Amino acid sequence: MTLQLRWGILATGNIAQVFADGVRLSRFGTLTAVGSRSLKTAKNFARRFHIPQAYGRYSDLLKDPQVDAIYIATPHPSHVEWAVKAARAGKHILCEKPLAMDWRETRRMVEAARKYRLFLMEAFMYRCHPQTEKLVELIRRKAIGDLHLIQASFGFEAPVDLKNRLFSRKLGGGGILDVGCYPVSIARLVAGTITGKLFADPVEVRGAGRLGKESEVDEYAMAVLKFSGGVTAEISCGIRALQENNVILHGSKGTIQVTDPWLPSWQGGFSKILLQKKGRRPQEIIVQSQDGLYSREADHVAACIRQGLTQSPAMGWNDSLGNMRVLDLWRQALGMS
Repeated sequence: MTLQLRWGILATGNIAQVFADGVRLSRFGTLTAVGSRSLKTAKNFARRFHIPQAYGRYSDLLKDPQVDAIYIATPHPSHVEWAVKAARAGKHILCEKPLAMDWRETRRMVEAARKYRLFLMEAFMYRCHPQTEKLVELIRRKAIGDLHLIQASFGFEAPVDLKNRLFSRKLGGGGILDVGCYPVSIARLVAGTITGKLFADPVEVRGAGRLGKESEVDEYAMAVLKFSGGVTAEISCGIRALQENNVILHGSKGTIQVTDPWLPSWQGGFSKILLQKKGRRPQEIIVQSQDGLYSREADHVAACIRQGLTQSPAMGWNDSLGNMRVLDLWRQALGMS
């Protein structure tokens, strides 16, 4: 690759716009091309973000020799198709979460990246932020003693619209795949950290929730994850249930609260972690980031590729596979497949 990682954006929805804006403000990325199912839509997107090349077919985007990496921003069900095709085309891949619809599809994507020796990462942008690094540091040095309980939530209230992908079973709708993957991810990160690992997989998953009568997707759900060593996680999510959207860790000597774990300092600036030790006043730990959340993610990918890595140390392949396994079990507990 050149000094700048040349990005191709595959799809033009809301998250594609957010990421494109992040790349535009990044240090080591440049927007080279965009692909859509409509040439008109691609040209409008390209005009807005000053992208030199626009394509009316995703396959044409993958053929562009000026593109180093593809950002896949399509709905969940087509992630596996375009990730495999991007790998065959020799493109590095950053794919929106969840990486796929289930564990089997995730494995196909990983195998394709491994076969062609290309970078592949699931786009959990919060994993690239210094706030998450600080949280890991606090856990490692046992700032709250022995960890016992993890609580994490991510939920919002959306009006029922069966035309919206959130309420479409066919398009992978529901809270678990859309936002439940975040609490699962951080619970596994934290549980792994206390044992000196990058992540840990639960030994037991129990779930419950509500399926919409019309949508047949999980509109809100909760789960209990039990990890070896006695650590338990209570997680919840929803597309029809506004929640706290925070992370609280309970230990033998106090608690840690992350008030904005998923979108810390969106455009750069400050975020904070609250540390409460028994018998002491609460402590605010301020975390500063000069760059925006998605700019950091884009630069993280660029740094990994420059180093010749095929996996990110922040979100590796086995981490994504383990996360998807839990999501599969959680949905099965609600009677979904």
